[in-house]
Amino acid sequence: MGNGLWEVRSSLPGGRIARVFFCAHDARIVVLSGFIKKTQKTPDSELTLARQRMKEFLP
Repeated sequence: MGNGLWEVRSSLPGGRIARVFFCAHDARIVVLSGFIKKTQKTPDSELTLARQRMKEFLP
């Protein structure tokens, strides 16, 4: 995703797809946002939320 933002993709039962955005800080993984995908494209609102939370958390 760039600039320290990472994504984990997971397939769920029933053909659903989950995404979790995270960053690493001081040898820890910080989960920023998670959601169930309903369309092909990742919603801009989810990326914005994850980036905003990452800015609030990281110095």
